[in-house]
Amino acid sequence: MSQNHRSGLVVLGTACFVYVTAETIPVGLLPQISDGLAVSEADVGLLLTSYAVVAGLTTIPLTALTMRIPRHLLIAVTVAIFAISQLIAAFAATLLILTLSRLICAVAHGVFWSTIAPVAARLVPPDRAGRATALVFLGNSLAIVLGVPLGTALGQWLGWRVALAALAAGGAACVVALLVVLPKLPALPQDLAVGAGARLKASVRIIRNGPVAAVCVITVVLVIGHFAAYTYIAPLVRRDGGLQGLGLSALLLGYGAAGLLGNAIVGRFVDRRPGPLLITLTGLMAVSLTVLVPVLGAVPTVLAALVWGGTFTAIPVVLQSAILRVAPQARDAASAVYVVAFQVGIGGGALVGERLVSSARLAWLPGLAAALTIVAALVVLAARRTFPAHAPTPGPAAA
Repeated sequence: MSQNHRSGLVVLGTACFVYVTAETIPVGLLPQISDGLAVSEADVGLLLTSYAVVAGLTTIPLTALTMRIPRHLLIAVTVAIFAISQLIAAFAATLLILTLSRLICAVAHGVFWSTIAPVAARLVPPDRAGRATALVFLGNSLAIVLGVPLGTALGQWLGWRVALAALAAGGAACVVALLVVLPKLPALPQDLAVGAGARLKASVRIIRNGPVAAVCVITVVLVIGHFAAYTYIAPLVRRDGGLQGLGLSALLLGYGAAGLLGNAIVGRFVDRRPGPLLITLTGLMAVSLTVLVPVLGAVPTVLAALVWGGTFTAIPVVLQSAILRVAPQARDAASAVYVVAFQVGIGGGALVGERLVSSARLAWLPGLAAALTIVAALVVLAARRTFPAHAPTPGPAAA
């Protein structure tokens, strides 16, 4: 891998960092945003749901419509939209304005995430696509390790608006870096050869691909369970371990650090044994969530949260790599469908969590998440050809 290509992957990972931090920052600042806008914590939790709904509805059509745009420019434009939306959010006077600002970002979100993994794969040889994806997705883990806890601490210290303004500045810096570092990546010939309508139909039809459908089902089930609990991790760990304020920030830091470690480990094996790897990760995640069902005190709560963070943060690397592997001729379209599945999971999970929290059933969240994780693991076992023991890599003709 050349130095220029490695720099490109690092910048892509940095863009992932700011995107994931911004998307999940309401989790860490949920009490502060609630107080600042005089709304309930459950209402703030729905910010994730509305974001996910818009991202889910727009990802496939916008990805199809933008396939003729050079990839390096498209990535930069989506991050620029992100930066603008964060700046608007920082000055939002009401929950409605804050929600609308996030929806601006949601429109670009799906295109960003459906494009970034194929772009990373184009920067490296075909047999290194999984490792390149893992390197870029380290930005996701770092967002949980540093972005969310530091954003939470900054928001508690100077206010949540300052935290969002800092994300806007980070996004603007990423736009400049993307334009400088990324090589020119024109649209692929097959994308230039057909019209927008045909590309949209192809993007919708890709879900008929059995392995693609299997990855999407696993993603929806797993992510619904995760975000039902994770959206309300602040009140959950307050109940289980008495953690709040700096204690919550420290827990989120540990959660993300475990995710960073898990991501690094997974990157070494994702191109070789994705099936057994995914079964191991989902099994450990289910156990950790089960530990959070009863109130066991601070130490078990922290340990369970660390395992939860380490496993879930690594799982999307395996799933995204699988999507690239099972649809080598239509990576952007398959990635768009995967992004929609992930957003359905986020929105559905946040909505389920809000319903349970509003009805005073906070304690049900980790048990529900554990049950859905087990269901996802069973689907992995049933979809063996999607995750072969020795995953094939697409040859030059398929790239």
